[in-house]
Amino acid sequence: MPAKSGAQQKAAGAALAAKRGDIKKSELRGASRSMEKSMSESELEKMASTKRKGKPEHKTEH
Repeated sequence: MPAKSGAQQKAAGAALAAKRGDIKKSELRGASRSMEKSMSESELEKMASTKRKGKPEHKTEH
């Protein structure tokens, strides 16, 4: 599943780093913390690798 915003992509990257052991899980906050718990490593890879060009920093809901 591709990221819908730059913020979502960054959160997925942080969650992926924690899942791989590059950073401590205790350093995660907010969305990245819940992503790390609820998503698999492959799902996080897909979301974190999404290109940010043309995406808003934050997704607004309509």
